[in-house]
Amino acid sequence: MRKSILAAGAVLVVAGLAFTGCSADSGGDSGGSTKVLTVGMPNGPQAPNQNPLATGSASLSLGYAFVVYESLMQINELHPTDDPTPWLADSVEWNEDSTQAIITAREGVKWSDGEDFTADDIGFSIQLRKDTPALNTDFPDQYGDITVDGNQVTVDFTTSQYVNRDKLYKLLIVPEHIWAEVDDPVEFTDDEMIGTGPFLLDTFTSQSVSLKPNPDYWGGEPKVGALRYDTFNDNNGLTTALTTGEAQWGWTFIPDYENTFIAKDPEHFHQVAGGGFGADVLFLNNETKPFDNVAFRQALNLTMDREEISTKAGYGVWPTISNVTGLPQPTGDEFIAPQFQGEELSVDVDAAKQVLTDAGYTWDSAGKLIDPDGEAVSFVLTNPAGWSDYLSALDIIKAGAEELGATASVEPAVQDTWFNDIIPFGNFQATLHWVDNGSTPWNLYSNIMDGASYVPLGETANWNFGRYDNAAVTEALAAFKGASDDAARDAAMATIQQAFVDDAPGLVLWSRPAVAQYSTVNYTGFPTDEDPYANPQPTGPQAALILSKLEPTK
Repeated sequence: MRKSILAAGAVLVVAGLAFTGCSADSGGDSGGSTKVLTVGMPNGPQAPNQNPLATGSASLSLGYAFVVYESLMQINELHPTDDPTPWLADSVEWNEDSTQAIITAREGVKWSDGEDFTADDIGFSIQLRKDTPALNTDFPDQYGDITVDGNQVTVDFTTSQYVNRDKLYKLLIVPEHIWAEVDDPVEFTDDEMIGTGPFLLDTFTSQSVSLKPNPDYWGGEPKVGALRYDTFNDNNGLTTALTTGEAQWGWTFIPDYENTFIAKDPEHFHQVAGGGFGADVLFLNNETKPFDNVAFRQALNLTMDREEISTKAGYGVWPTISNVTGLPQPTGDEFIAPQFQGEELSVDVDAAKQVLTDAGYTWDSAGKLIDPDGEAVSFVLTNPAGWSDYLSALDIIKAGAEELGATASVEPAVQDTWFNDIIPFGNFQATLHWVDNGSTPWNLYSNIMDGASYVPLGETANWNFGRYDNAAVTEALAAFKGASDDAARDAAMATIQQAFVDDAPGLVLWSRPAVAQYSTVNYTGFPTDEDPYANPQPTGPQAALILSKLEPTK
């Protein structure tokens, strides 16, 4: 398996200002443009909530939180082993076992209301997450002491964060002088959005949000004259906006994108995709029928035609995952345990039926599958309405289940309900959801299988939505995360992958490279296949980096 990607000892990340395309005196007089760059997302009407820390807010859903607020460092999710680029932090130094990070704050940065940005803001932003569990999805119950000394913040963790360093780098920082006065940071709507980023909130409606350049931005005023974030009801609405030029940057699933999108203006229209450990997973509710029986989970896995799903539902945009460990390739090749090298997923309905027969399942005279309790097997597959790739994939999965005699249905859900009720509380039988990227496969497996994220049905789950609970796997995930040598990590990964293959707690569908569409009619400098300098999507901390590189089209 893959060997160490980070030095075993202390790691120090330092660099100078990362901007190209803008400098301290850039702006309208130095090549800026008055043209609007419109970002589109297929997320439907938004409530007036600008909170950059609370899941479900408009600013996070559409992505403009990431151009008003900024992260400690910039990471390239397409190349997860690359060193991060300093941003609000000049450096982050880790101790040998990754239980402590010393963050040095960048000097000369101001909040958009004119107040100085300091290390106190970093310390406060991290302490706020520690004190507010609903905001602490990245490091639940893992923060130790957080102290500030001069321009440095020392963050202690209760466990090793070897696999989570990127999550620290990506944390958005908020101003202490504003947020310290907030009674409830979860419900705070943050109407003014005082940030350090390159743009300022201008106007908000449920359908469109306008932003203007921050003239005092520490990296130099952006050359993008104005930003607008428009929200569309579904993938089709955004696809139309991209193909007509109404939106010039976004990410959505476009069937037959080469003919549907790029062919409309081959000179200016582009789609770019990158690698990484991202994947989409059919999360199965391991605590309710029919997926509380491992035999049915295994059997369904054997009916899933991933090639057909990738071709017909994904139009080849989402590459097929073929190894039984569920790892995207080639990124994951060096992490596959020896016993699973070359072991491929395949469709085998006869083998699936044998698994069921061995587990006590039978079939009635009409060919309906009957479980060991004597009940007919049925289940619902659900995802948000308008997410056409997911829903098409569910239709193919449904057809495979029906070959076993199970009754399956695909039921689209309202997006807000899916995000805020169906997923976190486990109110589903089967649903497609992504997993976190990262610099190792740990996030992929932890998001699906980690008992450390387990909560009973009806309580809010941040991950492990399927409520899989296996003490050996939980221990192995913790061991991989905390190990200080390659041999220990290899042994832990082998245990994790064996359980993933044997128990089928969730079914990895396809790899999920970061995909984005953009137009160069007004601005150039976006990530390309030839220069994949960042995740190309506008909905992450990398948006500030990408905007720093954009130039008006000549």
